[in-house]
Amino acid sequence: MKTIAIAVVAAVSIVPAATAHPGAQTAAPATAAAAAKFNLDTPLQDIVADARAKAALDAAVPGVTTHESYEMFKGMSLNQLKAYAGDKLTPEVLTKAEAVLATVK
Repeated sequence: MKTIAIAVVAAVSIVPAATAHPGAQTAAPATAAAAAKFNLDTPLQDIVADARAKAALDAAVPGVTTHESYEMFKGMSLNQLKAYAGDKLTPEVLTKAEAVLATVK
Protein backbone atom coordinates (compact mmCIF):
# COMPACT_ATOMS: atom_id res chain seq x y z
CA MET A 1 0.00 0.00 0.00
CA LYS A 2 2.92 2.36 0.78
CA THR A 3 4.29 1.70 -2.71
CA ILE A 4 1.03 2.83 -4.33
CA ALA A 5 0.88 5.97 -2.19
CA ILE A 6 4.47 6.85 -3.05
CA ALA A 7 3.79 6.28 -6.77
CA VAL A 8 0.71 8.53 -6.65
CA VAL A 9 2.62 11.31 -4.87
CA ALA A 10 5.48 11.01 -7.39
CA ALA A 11 3.09 11.11 -10.34
CA VAL A 12 1.25 14.15 -9.02
CA SER A 13 4.48 16.03 -8.37
CA ILE A 14 5.66 15.71 -11.99
CA VAL A 15 2.43 16.84 -13.69
CA PRO A 16 3.24 19.84 -15.95
CA ALA A 17 1.95 23.19 -14.74
CA ALA A 18 -0.47 23.60 -17.69
CA THR A 19 -2.09 20.28 -16.84
CA ALA A 20 -2.12 20.87 -13.10
CA HIS A 21 -3.92 24.21 -13.42
CA PRO A 22 -6.94 24.05 -15.76
CA GLY A 23 -7.04 27.86 -16.10
CA ALA A 24 -3.41 28.08 -17.20
CA GLN A 25 -2.73 29.62 -20.60
CA THR A 26 -1.03 27.55 -23.28
CA ALA A 27 1.01 28.78 -26.21
CA ALA A 28 -0.89 29.42 -29.44
CA PRO A 29 -0.05 27.17 -32.41
CA ALA A 30 2.72 28.61 -34.56
CA THR A 31 0.98 27.98 -37.88
CA ALA A 32 -2.47 27.47 -39.30
CA ALA A 33 -1.50 23.89 -40.19
CA ALA A 34 -0.65 23.20 -36.56
CA ALA A 35 -4.10 24.49 -35.55
CA ALA A 36 -5.90 22.37 -38.15
CA LYS A 37 -8.14 19.56 -36.96
CA PHE A 38 -6.42 17.16 -39.37
CA ASN A 39 -2.81 17.27 -40.56
CA LEU A 40 0.02 15.06 -41.79
CA ASP A 41 0.50 13.64 -38.29
CA THR A 42 -3.13 12.53 -37.86
CA PRO A 43 -3.57 8.75 -38.14
CA LEU A 44 -5.31 7.82 -41.39
CA GLN A 45 -8.09 5.99 -39.54
CA ASP A 46 -8.96 9.24 -37.74
CA ILE A 47 -9.08 11.13 -41.03
CA VAL A 48 -11.24 8.47 -42.67
CA ALA A 49 -13.67 8.55 -39.74
CA ASP A 50 -14.67 12.09 -40.79
CA ALA A 51 -16.47 12.11 -44.17
CA ARG A 52 -15.19 15.56 -45.19
CA ALA A 53 -11.63 14.76 -44.18
CA LYS A 54 -11.80 11.43 -46.03
CA ALA A 55 -12.98 13.19 -49.19
CA ALA A 56 -10.13 15.69 -48.88
CA LEU A 57 -7.61 12.89 -48.36
CA ASP A 58 -8.95 10.92 -51.33
CA ALA A 59 -8.66 14.05 -53.51
CA ALA A 60 -5.08 14.74 -52.42
CA VAL A 61 -3.80 11.15 -52.26
CA PRO A 62 -5.98 9.02 -54.55
CA GLY A 63 -6.06 5.35 -53.68
CA VAL A 64 -4.65 5.54 -50.17
CA THR A 65 -7.93 4.62 -48.47
CA THR A 66 -8.71 1.87 -50.98
CA HIS A 67 -5.21 0.37 -51.01
CA GLU A 68 -5.19 -3.38 -50.48
CA SER A 69 -2.97 -2.96 -47.39
CA TYR A 70 -4.94 -0.08 -45.86
CA GLU A 71 -5.92 -2.18 -42.82
CA MET A 72 -2.21 -2.68 -42.08
CA PHE A 73 -1.23 0.99 -42.19
CA LYS A 74 -4.42 2.82 -41.18
CA GLY A 75 -2.98 3.56 -37.74
CA MET A 76 -0.12 5.49 -39.33
CA SER A 77 -0.05 9.13 -40.34
CA LEU A 78 0.99 10.33 -43.78
CA ASN A 79 4.28 11.52 -42.26
CA GLN A 80 4.92 8.02 -40.94
CA LEU A 81 3.77 6.34 -44.13
CA LYS A 82 6.07 8.39 -46.36
CA ALA A 83 9.01 6.32 -45.12
CA TYR A 84 7.43 3.29 -46.82
CA ALA A 85 5.86 4.98 -49.85
CA GLY A 86 8.22 7.83 -50.66
CA ASP A 87 7.64 7.33 -54.38
CA LYS A 88 3.90 7.96 -53.93
CA LEU A 89 3.99 10.42 -51.02
CA THR A 90 6.28 12.98 -52.59
CA PRO A 91 6.80 16.40 -50.99
CA GLU A 92 4.36 17.84 -53.52
CA VAL A 93 1.65 15.29 -52.68
CA LEU A 94 2.16 15.83 -48.95
CA THR A 95 1.99 19.61 -49.35
CA LYS A 96 -1.30 19.25 -51.23
CA ALA A 97 -2.65 16.81 -48.62
CA GLU A 98 -1.68 19.13 -45.79
CA ALA A 99 -3.41 22.06 -47.49
CA VAL A 100 -6.68 20.24 -48.15
CA LEU A 101 -6.78 18.61 -44.72
CA ALA A 102 -6.27 22.03 -43.10
CA THR A 103 -9.49 23.25 -44.75
CA VAL A 104 -11.60 20.61 -42.97
CA LYS A 105 -13.25 22.11 -39.90
